Amino acid sequence: MNGTNRSANRILLSLFGLIFMGVGGFLVALAAVPAVGSWWQGWAKPFSDDLVQLAARTQLGSGGSWIWIVVAAVLLALVICMVGWISNQGKGRASTLASYAGSADDDGASGAVSISCAVAEQALKNALMERPDLLSVSVTSFDFRGQTGIRVRVFPRQGVAPHAVARHISGLVESLDQLLGVQTPVLVSIGSGARARFTKAERVR
Repeated sequence: MNGTNRSANRILLSLFGLIFMGVGGFLVALAAVPAVGSWWQGWAKPFSDDLVQLAARTQLGSGGSWIWIVVAAVLLALVICMVGWISNQGKGRASTLASYAGSADDDGASGAVSISCAVAEQALKNALMERPDLLSVSVTSFDFRGQTGIRVRVFPRQGVAPHAVARHISGLVESLDQLLGVQTPVLVSIGSGARARFTKAERVR
C-alpha cells in the first residue's frame, strides 16, 4: 500500500549481500591461506602496473591525474543515486483521512473539516490492544490509488482463530466508518511468527 518497490529492494539487498559475503570470504582466505596470497600478488601486479602507467599518462599541469577526478565524480553520482533511493522508501504514507469543505449555504458559515489519519489509527489500535489474544498490533495509513487506505497488521497468539480476529476487525472498521461518516478501504493482515509460537497463552481464572 505504499510506493516502496519491495521486489527491487529484495533483489538489491540479496545482490549486495552476496557481493559482500564473497568479498569478506576472499579477504579471510587472503589473510589465512598463503597460497591465495601468493596467487593474488601475481594476478594483481600487472593491473597495478597498468594503473600506475595510466595515472602517469593522464597527468595534469598541477602534477595530479584527472583519472582520480573521474573516480570521484563516479562515486559522487553513486552517493546521489543511493540518497534518491533511500528517499523513495516508504513513500505513499497519508496524513489526512478525509476532508470536507463547507460553504455558507450549509449552516451560515464557511469552513473546512479535516480528519487526521492518526484518529483512525489510534482508535483501531487501542481497541485491538484490549484483546489479550493479540501479541502485536500495527495500524498505518497510506495513499492507495488516490484514496487514503488503512492497513491493520496483527499477530495473534498461537491457537487463535484468524477468522474470529478478522471478524472483530471488520466490526471495528464498520463502527469507525459510522463514527467518522466516511468509508475507508482497509487491508487486514494477520501474521504469525516465532514470537507467536513460543509465547505461552495466558490463562484466565
